[in-house]
Amino acid sequence: MAIVDFERSHEEPDMAAESGVPYAPDVLPESRTLRRSVALTIGLVAAAWVGASQLRRARVDSTESAGQSVRGGVRRSAQVARIGTRSGGAFALHQARRVFADAERREALDTEFEMKTAAHIAESLGNMKGAMMKLGQMASYLDAGMPPHVREALAQLQSDAPPMSGELAAGVVEAELGKRPESLFAEWDPVPIASASIGQVHRAMTHDGVAVAVKVQYPGIDEAIRSDLGSADLLFGGLAMMFPGLDSGPLVDELRERLVEELDYSLEAENQRFFADTYREHPFIHVPEVVDALSAKRVLTTELADGVKFDEMLTWSQDERNKAAETIFRFVFRSMYGLRAFNGDPHPGNYLFRPGGHVVFLDFGLVKRFTEDEVEVFSSMLRSFVFEQDVASFRKTLDEIGLLPLSAEFDDQAVTDYFGHFYEWVLADEEKTMTPEYGSESVRRFFDASGPHGDIMKAANVPPSFVIVQRINLGLYALMGDMHATRNWRRISEEIWPFTDGAPSTPMSEAEQEWLRSQ
Repeated sequence: MAIVDFERSHEEPDMAAESGVPYAPDVLPESRTLRRSVALTIGLVAAAWVGASQLRRARVDSTESAGQSVRGGVRRSAQVARIGTRSGGAFALHQARRVFADAERREALDTEFEMKTAAHIAESLGNMKGAMMKLGQMASYLDAGMPPHVREALAQLQSDAPPMSGELAAGVVEAELGKRPESLFAEWDPVPIASASIGQVHRAMTHDGVAVAVKVQYPGIDEAIRSDLGSADLLFGGLAMMFPGLDSGPLVDELRERLVEELDYSLEAENQRFFADTYREHPFIHVPEVVDALSAKRVLTTELADGVKFDEMLTWSQDERNKAAETIFRFVFRSMYGLRAFNGDPHPGNYLFRPGGHVVFLDFGLVKRFTEDEVEVFSSMLRSFVFEQDVASFRKTLDEIGLLPLSAEFDDQAVTDYFGHFYEWVLADEEKTMTPEYGSESVRRFFDASGPHGDIMKAANVPPSFVIVQRINLGLYALMGDMHATRNWRRISEEIWPFTDGAPSTPMSEAEQEWLRSQ
C-alpha cells in the first residue's frame, strides 16, 4: 500500500495564470484583477468563432427583446460574436487609456471597465436566455476571486433576468392548459417573481385557495437551446486541443441529453415529485409539492414556498449559515448515495432559506440519475483515497473509468497534490471551514491548464458520469465558501456514505436520524 503525505501544503497558485487567461507580456502586472473580468468573456469569445462562418454568409438583425420569442441559430451566433467583439475592442481601448495614467487612476479605470463589461455581458446573456445565459449564471457564483462588483452584475442572471411580457406568459399557459390563467386560477399575477434561463415564475392562487408558483417556459427557448447545443461539439472540440486527454464526444452527448431533458417540464414534475415524496416531513429539507392538474410540458405549477434568497441568508449569523450549509450538504450527498440521483444545477437561485437550517430546494429540471455501478465508483475512490490512503488503488480506479490513465507519467505525490484538494474537507476528523478561496481554487483546478497542475489536467479526461458530478461539486464548494460553512464534514459524511455507519454528530443529524427511523 502506497502512503503519501496527504497533509502536505498545496502549492501557491500561479498568480499570472489564476484567471485562466494566458499571461500576455503587454498586459501590466497590476492589471491581474482586470484579467479576471476579461476571463468572463473567454467562453463567449470561444463560442463566437463557432458562428463566424455563418456570419460571413448572412447578415441578420440580432435585436431581440425579452418579450419576444428566443429563436434563430444564426441570430444567436451573431449575438455571441458581438459580445466577444465588443468586449475585446473595449479591452484594447481600455489598455490604451491606462498606459499614461498613474496608479490611482489605473485602478479607477479598471473598476469602471470591469463594471461596464460585466453589465453588458449580463444584459446580453439575460436577453438571449438558454444555454448561453447558463454560462453567465455559473460565472456569477463559481469563482469568488472575481471583483465583487463584477459578480454582482452577473448575479442578476440567477433569478432576476429580463422577463418576457405577462401577455406572452399567459399565451403559453393557454396553449398548454387550454384556458387563460385568469380562468384557471382564482388569482394570477402577470408580473413574474423570478426569471431565469428557460422560464419565469408567476405567483397565483388556485380556486381551492392554495398559493402556488407557476413556472412558464419562454416561447422558442427549445429552438434556442438546440441552436446553442448544435455548436457545443465544435466548442468542446476546441477545448480538446487544449486538453489532449479530453474525449469530447461523450461529454457533449451527456450535456446535450441533460439540457434537452430540462426543456420538458413534465419530466421536471416527475423529478420533483420523486424528491418531494422522498423528503416529505423531513425536519429541515423541503421540496414543494407539484400541482399535477395545472402542469404540462411547458407549464409547471407547484406549492408556493416561503423563505429568503441566498444573499439575504448571507447576512445571518455564522451559526445560522452553518446550519443552512449542513442542510445543503446532507441533501446533496444523501440524494447521491441514497437515491442515486441529484439535481445537477446547484446555484444560489435554487434555494430559499428559513432560520434553524430549513432550506427549500427548487428547480429539478436538470436531474442526473446514477447507476449502481457509477455510485460504487464514487465510493471506491473515497475508500482508497480517504480511508486507506492507498494511492495505487485510487489510481487504478482512475484508469479503469478513463479519468487518468496509468500510463501518464505522474508520481503518487503529484496525483495526491491534485486530487487531494477535492477531498480536503473530509480527510481529517476535525472541524473545517469552507472559504471562497477554496471554491476559486477548485474552479482553477478544472479549467486553468496553465497553472501548476496543468500537466495532469491535460492528461485527464472527464467520464460522462462525472460531468454532472463536477457541476454539483463546483457549485457546492462555491456556495459553501461564500457561507464560510464550518462543520466536521468528515463525521457528517460518515453518517451518509454507504460504506460507513457513523453516529449522529450534530443536533441536526439527531433530528434527521429520528426522521429516517420513521420512514
